[in-house]
Amino acid sequence: MPKLDFSRYPRPVRDKLLAMRGMIFDVAKKTPGVGNLEEGVRWGQPSYLTSETGSGSTIRIDQIGGEGKKYAMYFICTSGLVEEFKELYRDEMKFEGNRSIVFDVADKLPEAALRHCISLALTYHKRKRKRASKN
Repeated sequence: MPKLDFSRYPRPVRDKLLAMRGMIFDVAKKTPGVGNLEEGVRWGQPSYLTSETGSGSTIRIDQIGGEGKKYAMYFICTSGLVEEFKELYRDEMKFEGNRSIVFDVADKLPEAALRHCISLALTYHKRKRKRASKN
């Protein structure tokens, strides 16, 4: 597996990606049932998995393109998570299709909204199992 290396990003993007990384770990620590995260590289991108508990869906973060002005948080496109996020935060965040939340390095991260989206992703399978058991 490739080694995780944030130094390859231009400083403005690196700072934002590291802020999101810290947010992902913080949300995981504060969300019951998530457990420890596995950090690695998937599809060439820094990735975060709930391997210990299987509670959530993989979250990936990366720069968009090579110009260093945009970056994104990615989710598995078939999960429906981005559609859920759009319903909640259409006016607060920008989305690309059904797979990512897109940011510009010049903008402040919408921390409260993003933390909620991270929490929903990290508990995706847990919530899905809970819904299935109610039916």
